Order: sequence, then C-alpha cells, then structure tokens
Amino acid sequence: MNERVAIIGAGVAGLSTAIRLSHAGYKVDVYEAASSEGGKMRELSINGYRWDMGPSLFTMPHYVEELLQLNADAIDLEFEYQKLESICHYFWNDDTRFIAYATQDAFEEEASVVFGVDQKVIKNYLENAAKKYQISGSLFLERSLHQIGTWISADALKAYFKLHKLDIFKTLHNLNHKALKHEKLVQLFDRYATYNGSDPYQCSGIMSMIPHFEQHFGAYFPRRGMRSIPDVLYQKAMHLGVDFYFDTPVKTINHQGRQVSGVSLQTGVSKSYDIVVSNADVLSTYKSLLDDDGKYRQHEQQERSTSGLIFYWGVESEFDQLDVHNIFFADNYRAEFQALTDGSIFEDPTIYVHISSKIKQDDAPVGCENWFVMINVPSKGYDQEEWVNRYRSIIINKLSRQLHVDLSSMIRAEHHIDPSEIATATQALDGALYGSSSNSRYAAFFRQSNKSKEYKNLYFCGGSAHPGGGIPLCLLSGKITSQLIDEYHN
Repeated sequence: MNERVAIIGAGVAGLSTAIRLSHAGYKVDVYEAASSEGGKMRELSINGYRWDMGPSLFTMPHYVEELLQLNADAIDLEFEYQKLESICHYFWNDDTRFIAYATQDAFEEEASVVFGVDQKVIKNYLENAAKKYQISGSLFLERSLHQIGTWISADALKAYFKLHKLDIFKTLHNLNHKALKHEKLVQLFDRYATYNGSDPYQCSGIMSMIPHFEQHFGAYFPRRGMRSIPDVLYQKAMHLGVDFYFDTPVKTINHQGRQVSGVSLQTGVSKSYDIVVSNADVLSTYKSLLDDDGKYRQHEQQERSTSGLIFYWGVESEFDQLDVHNIFFADNYRAEFQALTDGSIFEDPTIYVHISSKIKQDDAPVGCENWFVMINVPSKGYDQEEWVNRYRSIIINKLSRQLHVDLSSMIRAEHHIDPSEIATATQALDGALYGSSSNSRYAAFFRQSNKSKEYKNLYFCGGSAHPGGGIPLCLLSGKITSQLIDEYHN
C-alpha cells in the first residue's frame, strides 16, 4: 500500500490512529506543534514534585493493550499498571464519608451502610447500567454514527427493540432521583455527567451507563504515571515505522475545492498526502487549518463543555484519609451547575483531588504528596485573575475545614492553569475540555463525524470528534477513524 497519511496532532487519538494505519500498511507522518507526544497528557515538575497535568483516571486498559498487541512479536514494550482497590473517596460538608470500592459487591455493601439504601436498589441500578452498555456500547462508542452501515448492522437492529431501556428521554438526574432516592447517593451518580463536561440536570439518562465502566472494568493506575500511556504508544508507533515531526505546527490543510491534498507547515513547506487526519480541536481545524468560516460557525453554535481550573500543589504532609482519587462535594449540586451556566463564582464548589504519589511514591518527596486539585468552571465569561485568586482561597478553606488542617501552611510548590491557558495549550475554543457538551440527547449526532462529509480524504479523531473525550473514547476514536480510512481507501 502506497497511500500516505498526515496526522495533525500526537495526542492519544492521533497515536491510536497512527499505530493502526501503520500496521495496516499506510505510510504515516505525524505533525505535532509541541515538543513531545501526548497532547493534554503533559507533565510538570517543581521542587521534587511531579504531576500528570491532563487526564488522571485510567479505565478500560484493554484498549491500550489492544494497540500494543498489534504486530506484538516485533517489540517487547513495558507497560505496567495496577487495579485500584477503591475507585474514589467521597466527602461531604456534614462529614459523611464514602469509599467507592472497586468490586461491585463491596461497593453495594458500603453504599447500603453509609446511605441507608437497600443493597438491591444499588444492585439494580448497576445492572441497568450494564444493560445499557450491552445494548448501545458497540453502536454508539465503537462505530461511526454518520455511516448508514452502522444503522443497518445486527447490533443496531437488536438495539431498536430495546431503545426504551436506554432512558434517552430522561435527564440523568431525574433517572437517578427516581431510582436511588437518597440525596447523597443521587449526587454521587449525578457526578458521572462531569466525565465529559456535562450537566446531570440536562444530559440524557443514557449516561447512567458510565458507572459500569468503573464497576465492571475497574479503575487503574499506570505504575510510571499517566504520562506513560502516550509514551508507550509513541514507542509502539515508532517501531511500526511512523515518522514524527515535533515542534512542527501545521499552518493549513491544503485542498482544491473540496479535495484535500496535503498540509502546509508553519515553516512554509508544503507536503502532499493522500489522506489527512486532524487530531486537533475541531473548531481550530475549521477556523485555522481550513479557513472554513461556515463550518466553524456551525460547530461554534453548539454548547461548549465545561472547562477546568486546576491547581498543582506540592503538600508537605501525608493524609491517610485520602486516596488516589478524591471528591469533596458541594452541598447544593443543582446550584453549582446553575452557576456554571450563569458564569458566576460558586462559593462551595465540588473539588476533585488526585494524588498520584499514593502509588507512584517518587512523584513527591518523602512525607509529602502531590495534589492535582480541580474544579469545573465555565469555558468563557470569567475574569481570569479574580477567579484564580478567589477560587484558590475558597478551595483551601474548604479542604482545610474538611481535613482539619491549615492547608495553606503546607503548600511547598505551586502552579495553576485556567481555561485561557488550556485554550492556548490545546487550541480548544474557550478551553472547553471536551469540545461540545452532551447536555442535549442529540449531542452525539452533532459531534464531528470521523469522516468529513464536506472534504474528500479528510478525517477527524480526538476528544472533540466522535465518540468524545477521555482516554478510552479517544483511543476508540482512533480505531473508528482508521477503520473508515481502510474501508474507503483499501
């Protein structure tokens, strides 16, 4: 096979696509504006502390293993990870504590004790989540939603008779409230909407399948940190013959009419390709690389996902009550999401604290911890300096109160990023972490298709394209895109 492919961006979706296409016999070049692979999965080191700056939750590792097994005899790559015994520790302002154990039986038992809910209620909820995944997972997550073949497949025909079980026309919160009753348990399961930057009071009940990913497949941690995921995929791609060009931003995607013919680099060099794949943000691709104002405005009108304000703190202490993943809930969850919609500061935000040094001990000095502290914030309409300073104070006060310490006196290293910096680093409009939100029940169909309808030989992968953001979905995005390319060009 002589067809040449240019991939713009070396995030995990771009790496996934590159590996699969190279394995299939395509000649693949990857252009990355940054100095290394990984996209959002960067890392930061200050004064003996190290942080993974991007995604921190690792589920469904078999999608990584699947890539590493391609032509497995050619190279022995080391990628070790361990399953977490508890997925997350949850904290409420009234001192309620809940440990979400990784095994479903232990989760159900603990939830029954802490929240006083019949264990059968929780079991039924998780069983229904599993059924939703079995009905729709392969259809919505592993295939293009924009190809007729998807909708006449055997999986689709089976799903049509079970659509009523997917709860598409209920909101996630209403479904949870009806099924679970207890306010805190409802809040815990509402939180899964934030996995792709959405609002549980607006998004579809089909998202109640997300807990199944954790309770059935488990949550994991790579022994060398989250950064090791793009690192090992990069090594795999290199051994398959993929060529990488770092510090090499693409200026334009070249096209004659609607026929894509290659890329032009910021250096002024133009290169011809049979196929171009954009792992860049969809809006950035249309506005900057294609100069297609019409398509840009069409996607711009879609509601953006939330962004994040993230503090990286080196903490000179250790906390036995904290785990790798921790959530400190707001008292009034609905009011918090309303504030996100209104673009206003919320005085009691839900706080996520990730501490990789709980497992990877060299991520912090002895007796210390590396805290990745994140809250959801709107992707636009805020005063950068005011929000950073105000929220820093709010977060420190809330965590100090919950943990009965003076956290401000323990911080020995510090860095932060806000939506404007996320936008600069990732080219995502307004720093929206997941592109468009999933608040509409039709959101999946409006998300950018993996194969362009407007431009011949142009394809998309990554968090702002189908099927969405997060490590597993980005890896699947690469799989769908490479399958489409093979279907239309082989």
